Amino acid sequence: MTSHTLKAAFAGLVFSLAGCASLFTPDVKATPEALRAGAYELDQAHAALVFRIGHMGFSDFVGRFDSFDASLDFDADNPESARLEAIIDMTSLSLPDEDFAATLMGSQWFDADTWPQAVFRSTNVTVTGETTGKVTGDLTLHGETHPVTLDVTFNGGARDALRGAYVTGFSASTSIKRSDFGISRYVGPVSDTVDLLIDVEFLQGEES
Repeated sequence: MTSHTLKAAFAGLVFSLAGCASLFTPDVKATPEALRAGAYELDQAHAALVFRIGHMGFSDFVGRFDSFDASLDFDADNPESARLEAIIDMTSLSLPDEDFAATLMGSQWFDADTWPQAVFRSTNVTVTGETTGKVTGDLTLHGETHPVTLDVTFNGGARDALRGAYVTGFSASTSIKRSDFGISRYVGPVSDTVDLLIDVEFLQGEES
């Protein structure tokens, strides 16, 4: 095989692979119509729950929870009636220092043995823009329940051939006071305010 033939074959392979890749690239649209009605379940492989808290004015300390589940039920004709529920496994706290993670899960902080789950259930949804809204709900954490409002952005939706489902993506954020939930150790040097950052993808059924 000549050098010219090898180059032509390689170029053909590259174009072929590029064409195949395009078949699996979802046409994600961030429009109201792209948020289809119905029930969704969380794709736990594409979900992140991160918290950030000020540490003595030096920096923000960042951690995450690796295990949580959520469900979403959405009515396109009545978006304010959407229902969201999330359950967080408090024992899935993930930090670079495993010993410190164990300390935070202990009785003087999260007390994960007594309260192994945190639960959020929506009570109200307010649409603020074509792809934005506020989701208010009750957060139960450390045995205390208080209202919390999430600022939510709909990132888009599309059918994903690889997952065989219709997928919607969201980013959300909120801030809570940990002392409201009885987690008040070292308030002062360690901030009372905790920022929560959430990025998730939801799946809806399998399409033919």
